[in-house]
Amino acid sequence: MNMGIAGELFSLLLGLSLGSFANVCIHRIPLKQSIVRPPSSCPHCGARIRWYDNIPVLSFFFLMGKCRHCRHPISWRYPTVECLVGLLSLFLYSKYGVSSQYFLFLLFSLTLVIISFIDLDHRIIPDVFSLPGVVAGWMVSLFPWGIYWLDSLIGTLAGGGSLYIVAVVYERITGREGMGGGDIKLLAMIGAWMGWQALPLIVLIASLTGAVAGIVFILCSEKGYRFRIPFGPFLSLGALLCLFFGQDLTTWYYGLFL
Repeated sequence: MNMGIAGELFSLLLGLSLGSFANVCIHRIPLKQSIVRPPSSCPHCGARIRWYDNIPVLSFFFLMGKCRHCRHPISWRYPTVECLVGLLSLFLYSKYGVSSQYFLFLLFSLTLVIISFIDLDHRIIPDVFSLPGVVAGWMVSLFPWGIYWLDSLIGTLAGGGSLYIVAVVYERITGREGMGGGDIKLLAMIGAWMGWQALPLIVLIASLTGAVAGIVFILCSEKGYRFRIPFGPFLSLGALLCLFFGQDLTTWYYGLFL
C-alpha cells in the first residue's frame, strides 16, 4: 500500500470515528449530559451499545437500522454525520496532507458539524463550542501558515458585530427576534478562523441557501411560515465551502460584476 492510499485511508477512518463522537455530542450536550459517561446506549430502551454495534456506518447497516435489543429504528442522522465528517476529513487530507493545518481545520470542521445538527434539533448553539472556538481561531492565526492575527481579530468583531446590528435593527422594526445570540457568536468564531475577508462570501452563501431552503419548506410543509429555520447550519455551510473552494468562489463571484 503506497503512502497516498494509506494517508487517505487514515483520514477517512479518523473522520468516521470523529463523526461517531460528533453524534454523542449532538445528542448529549443539549441535554447537559456528560459526553464521557455513561457508555453509549439506545435512546429508546436504554440498553448499552456494545463496541461491535458502535462501528461507524457499518454497524448501522449490519443492524439494518434498528436497535439490537428493542428493534426501534435508529435515526439515519447517525450514519449521515459519520459519513459527512469522514468526507470532510478526506477532503482536508487531499488539500493539506498530514499536517497541522489538516488537524486544526478538521477540528474546525467537526465543530461546525456538531453546531449545525444541534441547531437543527434544538434551535440553540451552545457557547461551549463557539466561545472557545473564537479563542482557538485567534491562536491558529499565530501559526506561520495562518491568516494574519489582525485579520482574525477584525473577523471576530466584524462577524459578531454585523449580525448583532442586523438582529437589533430587525427587532426594532418587527418587534420580534430575528437572529439568535448563538448565530452571532458562531459568525464571530468563523471570522476568527477565516478572517474578515471571507465573511461577505460566507454570509452571501448562507443567505442564499437559507432562503432557498425556507421557500422549499414553506411550499412543502404544513407548518409554513410558523416554522423557524435555524441559520447556523447555513453559516457553517458557507464557511466550509469557503474553506475548500474559497479562491474559486471569490473569483467567480467578483467575475459577475467585473
